[in-house]
Amino acid sequence: MRVTIADVARMAGVSKTTVSRVLNTRDEVDRSTAAKVRDVIDQLGYVPSSGAVGLARGQSRTVGMLVPSLTWPWMGEVVQGVVDTVEAAEFGLLLFTCNRGTESVERFTSQVSARAFDGLLVVEPENTLAMLTALHRRGLPVVLIDDRGRHPEFPYVTAANREGGASAARHLLAVGRLRPLVLAGPLRFGCVRERLDGFRAAYADGGHPLDPALIVESDFTEADGREVVRRLLAEGRDFDAVFAHNDLAAVGAMAALRAAGLRMPEDVAVIGFDDIPLAGHTEPALTTVRQPMREMGETAARMLLARLTGGAPPGPPAVLPTSVVVRRSTTNG
Repeated sequence: MRVTIADVARMAGVSKTTVSRVLNTRDEVDRSTAAKVRDVIDQLGYVPSSGAVGLARGQSRTVGMLVPSLTWPWMGEVVQGVVDTVEAAEFGLLLFTCNRGTESVERFTSQVSARAFDGLLVVEPENTLAMLTALHRRGLPVVLIDDRGRHPEFPYVTAANREGGASAARHLLAVGRLRPLVLAGPLRFGCVRERLDGFRAAYADGGHPLDPALIVESDFTEADGREVVRRLLAEGRDFDAVFAHNDLAAVGAMAALRAAGLRMPEDVAVIGFDDIPLAGHTEPALTTVRQPMREMGETAARMLLARLTGGAPPGPPAVLPTSVVVRRSTTNG
């Protein structure tokens, strides 16, 4: 049978709260009582749970994390950044996905009701922002990772999407590409509009306004990137570069260009966005705008932990810089 905090309290002749205070090294317990409790813990071989350790604080010392799916190419980096930071602070992590839609959300909300965790980190699943806002208003600390341009009322961490789009444009202009095709992501996302706005503004500033016919909304998938480029080539559209709003769409674009007998970067330069691990292993290797995904997870976790441990409240939204990672899909130099 598992030894519980109640077993320790009973054998030591104290309350469970006193045992929890000893576990938390609180100074309200006199030395002789604390020593007696520690002796009992040693005798019984008690291993405290996170809930027991947090009892005196009214905390579980556990952080929840809600994500749409673990299959997103960059999700592992975000989660690893969170795990590294949370574990270093001796908190646990409960991870929830929304793979099952409504069923997943109901399971998640039951955990919230049971106070299974003290605060929540979120990579927002579709159509959950209203629920998350309501939880925040009821007092649950929430930090959003990758706000998609929604700018919620609670703290969030995001990448510099507009500057990322502008830096992609400046790179393509520097290598002489004047007629880019833009494979935009879903335009309902604010981050997509920001990337497009930055890219468009940089080309306009360079004296080469974008051709509206070469701005096409895509769905962030490899298959759609491939199909859009295949269709535009079949229509005889003239472009000398592709800026895809994520790396998967860029990989699809590269497949369509290769199938059409076009060379990269000689005929068409291709640049993506994200810098997922695949980007360095395509042929040619993909130039891309790097989002600091692990750093975003780390930053969000630090913001939430500061709130939970009585540190300084989160300040303004954290906007982390992006950077262009130059590879052979845009230049042979």
